[in-house]
Amino acid sequence: MNKFSNFGKIALAVLLAAGTAACGSSDGDTAANAPDPEGKQEAQGYTYGAGKTFRSDEPVTYSMMFSDNEAYPYQADWPFWSSLKEKTNVSFDLSITARAEYENQKALVINSGDAPYIIPKTYDESAFVAGGQIVPISEWTQYMPNYTEAVEKWGMTDDLKAKLREDGKYYVLPGMWESAGGGYSYVIRKDVFEAAGVDVEALESKWTYEDFYEALKKVKAYTGADYVWSDQYEGDSTLGITGVAYGVTGGWGLANGVKFDEDKKEFYFADSTPEFKEYLTYLNKLVKDGLLDPESFTQDDESARAKFYKGETFVINGNYQTLADSMSKMQDKNSELYMVVQPGGPEGLLQIENSRLENGIMISQNALKELGKEDFIKMLRFIDWLWYSDEGQTFALWGNEGETYTRDDSGKIVLNPDITYNGLNADTGTKKLNVDLGYAGGVFAYGGSDELRFSKMTEGEQDYMERIKKYREPRPIQPPIMATTDEAEEMNLISKPLMDYVDTMTLKFITGQEDLNAGWDAYVAQVQANGADRYIQTANEIFNRTKETLGY
Repeated sequence: MNKFSNFGKIALAVLLAAGTAACGSSDGDTAANAPDPEGKQEAQGYTYGAGKTFRSDEPVTYSMMFSDNEAYPYQADWPFWSSLKEKTNVSFDLSITARAEYENQKALVINSGDAPYIIPKTYDESAFVAGGQIVPISEWTQYMPNYTEAVEKWGMTDDLKAKLREDGKYYVLPGMWESAGGGYSYVIRKDVFEAAGVDVEALESKWTYEDFYEALKKVKAYTGADYVWSDQYEGDSTLGITGVAYGVTGGWGLANGVKFDEDKKEFYFADSTPEFKEYLTYLNKLVKDGLLDPESFTQDDESARAKFYKGETFVINGNYQTLADSMSKMQDKNSELYMVVQPGGPEGLLQIENSRLENGIMISQNALKELGKEDFIKMLRFIDWLWYSDEGQTFALWGNEGETYTRDDSGKIVLNPDITYNGLNADTGTKKLNVDLGYAGGVFAYGGSDELRFSKMTEGEQDYMERIKKYREPRPIQPPIMATTDEAEEMNLISKPLMDYVDTMTLKFITGQEDLNAGWDAYVAQVQANGADRYIQTANEIFNRTKETLGY
């Protein structure tokens, strides 16, 4: 059965043209500037469309915030800018801000009413919705053929629900991937595991965390190491990854501790359940048995990496870039590094990453006010080409065919040998694709098809992604809690101290500072005293009020 049929098509229509009623009065919300639900706006003075290159007949400039990444700092003479102008006749008036200050500057200009038209690199738009300075962009996506095609072709309806606000609209154009990524996992010394009698490739397709525990014990017995595994990121990535297998939250995935029961159609607090105790018991066992270094939760990243590089430990959490960076730093030059498929657990064999959304673009109301409806739609169609068409995404990532890359007989992109990026052409490249040419930057190059994602991966990373897709099942996406501003504020007042307590006790239980069995009942009682039940009650009241919008 086509999952996108029936309700999916109805929900798509709601998401792509969510409510034409204005969400507060502003100069941009006049009848003259109101969006047409059918998206019928002829192009005057420009070319656009699915499968077509956007081009303005006359030169046009759009104001935009720009997050300046210190790893590839802005250059006015990047070929990216001149090539974009040549293709589209569009230039940017950039408000350039250092990456570390970008969020603060974004808040400042939006709240002052002076925001540029285009505001990319937006991870969380919630703070800006109530102020009325951001366009409810879901009312306008019908004018964006490449965006709407991707939503329909890749079945993004459920993914986009995560961006809905209490008014049933969304306020950011997210980057969209055809498939979820492989995410973080465990980089291991495969040569040591195999010498210890662990056939990782044979086990990983169906292994659980208990199987992983047994493998770690074999490595400890073989090596005699104090600890097999000493982690970076203060253990936060591992806590999040492991939490998925146990149906709880932790580390980077801690959030509000809430999970959604698809059978009962209700939220519940996951981090005081028997499953959470089982999760803590497992991690505590790793520490007690000398497999996981308790310093994993306090040491800096460099300390964890140094132990791995020196051969003192044989497992470290990371993404594939961690593996690539580690290759040249291993003291044992015969080290064979391997990124394992994350183990499963009581919840099953699940993919860790379940969101296909990236950071995205907010559009300032200033754009609608100052451009007017026709030219505002023209700008949206330029954005549609650059950020959402296959041609625009390929250009933003790789540059121009014949200049920065070629294609082999199978159509695969081949980066010019004198250009290096993401581990490609590391031995031959004299120019960096992002640093020297301006392509593959975080402001423009994200989202796209599986083919485009794979094009920037080494063979090893492609293999890791293929194993994830082959051996693990996608996870359902949890519905959002579509709270009003007042409700969100009230819930945040509960959640912050509640989750600080959960986080603190999680580490104490895992490291043995607190006895889990003796202290469990007191922990559950304190979680309730800190407002978990009130939080869940409010979350379910909101869900029941908004579930029709969400398709339940």
